[in-house]
Amino acid sequence: MSKSGAAKRYAIALFELAQEHNQVAKYDQEIRIVKEVIDGDSEISKVLEAPSLSLADKQALVNTLTAHASVTVSNLLKLLVERRRANEISAVCEEFIHLANEERGIAEAVVFSTRPLTEEEEASVSHTFSRKVGKQTLNIENIVDPNLLGGLKVRIGNRIFDGTLRGKLNRLEKQLTTNL
Repeated sequence: MSKSGAAKRYAIALFELAQEHNQVAKYDQEIRIVKEVIDGDSEISKVLEAPSLSLADKQALVNTLTAHASVTVSNLLKLLVERRRANEISAVCEEFIHLANEERGIAEAVVFSTRPLTEEEEASVSHTFSRKVGKQTLNIENIVDPNLLGGLKVRIGNRIFDGTLRGKLNRLEKQLTTNL
């Protein structure tokens, strides 16, 4: 998803407020929930962007979505809806999460494996790969891929570390064919 300049500005404003009130972790948790809900249900986005629905109805929906969130996060979403930027909510959330992660030295990682990773394996992957990308730790999303023969594939930002059997076989094949 491309991030607009407006999404970055809103995220930075929220992040600065979070820092000012020492609430970065709390807002991060709330923003992650909002992003999950918005990304998980396309109908909510359509309703918030619908020109036929009144602003009061849209803000009532935002109130429902943010019933357990802080006033600041709720007000941000209402402001985005009011300024007809509901389509930017996910991008604002994504940018805020990025800013919060940068401050805490955390990177988001997607780990593809043949089976769910145990807590110990996740900790080991986090320890090993966080150093490779210059971070303190990783937030790991584990995706089970039955098409993998074995090993792991780790995606951190735009970097991919392929330790799968298929990846190793492909590298071996390439090495053997270039030496002929």
